[in-house]
Amino acid sequence: MNESAVSMFQSKTARVIVGVLGVLICFLVLVKTMHEYRKYTLAGSGTSATNTITVNGESEVFAVPDIATFTYTVNELAKTVPAAQKVATEKANKAVEFLKKSGVAEKDIQTTGYNISPQYDYLSAPCTQYGCPGGKSVFKGYEVSQTVAVKVRKIEDAGTILAGIGELNVTNLSGLQFTVDKENEFVAEARKKAINEAKTKAKILADDLGVSIVRVVSFSEGGDFPRPYYSKALMMDAAVGGMGGGAPEISTGENKITSQVSITYEIR
Repeated sequence: MNESAVSMFQSKTARVIVGVLGVLICFLVLVKTMHEYRKYTLAGSGTSATNTITVNGESEVFAVPDIATFTYTVNELAKTVPAAQKVATEKANKAVEFLKKSGVAEKDIQTTGYNISPQYDYLSAPCTQYGCPGGKSVFKGYEVSQTVAVKVRKIEDAGTILAGIGELNVTNLSGLQFTVDKENEFVAEARKKAINEAKTKAKILADDLGVSIVRVVSFSEGGDFPRPYYSKALMMDAAVGGMGGGAPEISTGENKITSQVSITYEIR
């Protein structure tokens, strides 16, 4: 290969290298540009916005409670732990059997507490003219207690179930509350409506100001989410029902779920 051919080969190689480098540089510039654009347009990212507007949105939805929950406790006292456990287990099994026959699914019957504790009576000695002597503790036996939480999905059956449980020698029948099974769906619906209201306000305000909305800078949310509705009166009625007074009547009403949002937009 003569010098002329070598020179031409080197020249072509140099041009190829320069071309490849040029393409690579262009590609890197494009990637960098796209990255910066995405940083700029994504909500709350990139540099701090200097020109902004803030709008608020509020919405409310109503949900009818469709679940009733309550708890009950089975207690038994005996001289020995096995004896107390035996009777307590029999009572607990009868209660669970009744619940299942009443249409409560096994997954909705949950033991939330199980305790075994010694019980004592405190006997005080009679006082004399010289003072009152100290008393003494006398062992009574062992108490076994089992607490069960129940979820009733057919809320119209809750009164009958409460009355039936009250007849089965359970204690501390309490905590009746009415809740919404799919509460998150109602919360999401209220939030979406509040956001849409805020968006509409932002568009109107931007048009009035003669500016354009660029991106969301910040978002915050508050609201009043449904609290379980407790009915002490109904629990008392259930206890009466357990003594032959009939099943208590249930009125659940509605839960109001509100959402308040605040959105800050960058404008230009």
